[in-house]
Amino acid sequence: MTTTSYVASLFSLEGKTALVTGPGTGIGQSIAVALASSGADIIGTYHHTPLDETKSLVEQTGRSFHAVQVDFADPPSAQQDIDALLKQHTIDILINNAGTIKREQAAHYSEEDWHTVINVNMNSLFFLTQKVGQQMLKKGQGKIVNIASLLSFQGGVFVPAYTASKHAVAGLTKAFANEWASQHIQVNAIAPGYIATNNTQAIRDDENRNEEILKRIPAGRWGRPEDLAGAAVFLSSPASDYMNGHILAVDGGWLAR
Repeated sequence: MTTTSYVASLFSLEGKTALVTGPGTGIGQSIAVALASSGADIIGTYHHTPLDETKSLVEQTGRSFHAVQVDFADPPSAQQDIDALLKQHTIDILINNAGTIKREQAAHYSEEDWHTVINVNMNSLFFLTQKVGQQMLKKGQGKIVNIASLLSFQGGVFVPAYTASKHAVAGLTKAFANEWASQHIQVNAIAPGYIATNNTQAIRDDENRNEEILKRIPAGRWGRPEDLAGAAVFLSSPASDYMNGHILAVDGGWLAR
């Protein structure tokens, strides 16, 4: 085997099936297409908006795409949907990307918003990982990549539930890794920096806040969803077989400053 073919094999996802939650736009879509480009067939979850664009982009790579409707704001319902999915499909790679954010001052944060964010970002992530992990444990292998955040390390402002949930994502990544690493299941996370997506549109539209953020990023620009593609493929591939419980920041240097 040549050096080139050996390196290519390390990052190949041929023959794998990846479950990507929330791949309709932004980070989730970029990751789904990147995994497909590396050889994986994709199963994507959605709540309201169909995944027609993502399906088209994935199929252009020559891989298959299957969409499943799941409401992660309702964990019991989501668990039933995932149970049905796992009866039909064997998952090799799980990308826990689905998430939501509600912005409000901590003193006025509503109980409803708190529970919505925690259910989507933390509770459903735990139970989905648990169920897919049970299947992976029977196979004796698997890759799980959680999407954390810079707010897995920092407190932020006006996003107490989101911050709490993303700290939990980092903690759960380590907790699952501690139990499953010896079973050849790698559990890691990506912590995106400030990425230009629908979720950050309001911040980018705020001229003062946008300038403050750009001054703090050594790379001098907002990240793009495709900036996360390489990290996702790496953590989903044999190239990362000895990585366990790691939170990989892809942030343009934000945490270094």
